[in-house]
Parts: sequence; C-alpha cells; structure tokens
Amino acid sequence: MHRLLFALALIPTLIASIAFAGDAKIKAAQTVIDSQLKAFLADDGATAYSFAAPNVKRIFPTVDTFMNMVTNGYAPVRRPQSYSFGKVEQTGPASIIQQVLIVGPDGKDYEAVYTLEQQPDGSFKITGCSLRASTSVST
Repeated sequence: MHRLLFALALIPTLIASIAFAGDAKIKAAQTVIDSQLKAFLADDGATAYSFAAPNVKRIFPTVDTFMNMVTNGYAPVRRPQSYSFGKVEQTGPASIIQQVLIVGPDGKDYEAVYTLEQQPDGSFKITGCSLRASTSVST
C-alpha cells in the first residue's frame, strides 16, 4: 500500500518534469527566433544565417543568397516594427511550430509561422517560415 501511495505521489512530479522539458524546448525555440529577428534588425546577416537549419542552408548556401531571399520575400520578418509570440505547438520530441505576430515595416499586421527542429547538438534551428498578411488588428 505504501508503494502505491509513493508511486501516486510521484505522478505530479513526473508530469511537471515532462511539461518543464516541453517548456524549456519551446523557450529555446523562441530564443532562436528572437535572436534571428534581432540579427536581421542589426543587419547582421551572418548571425541571422547561423539560426537556419541545414535544409535551409542547402537551398541558400551563402549568407548573401539567404539575406537576398529574406529581404525580397520576407520584408516583415527582415524589418519588423514589432513582434510577439503567438500559438506554439510541440509536434514531436524535436519539432516545434511557433506563430509570430509581426507588425511589418509598412505598419500592417502579419503572421509568420516558423518550424524548428532540434539538432544533434541540442540546439534548435529554423527549418522554415511561412508568412501571410494577418486579418487581425495590432494593438
């Protein structure tokens, strides 16, 4: 009986530690996105590129090609007036989808949806970003 009570007493701790692991990964992924956006704003292409996953670097093999793509196709991401994190989903043990609400350089609202994968070294890297005009009004 004591073993059962002890085991039952451990369940909340186990659940909390699993949730914490998920929260830590989400926070790490958000830090990567935040760091990349800050690097874009600082015109630091090399740092911004460092947060791209290997699949992105295969498509855009140099900092210049990467920054060209971001500048020409993702102006709100390249030069956000402001941004905040929205919905987040951990889709697997090493995969996160993060919504970022952006006010672009044109003053309009955008939604960027980032996908990130945890790398073998434990870091998270950005595997993709889709961008669309948002129908919401920024406050």
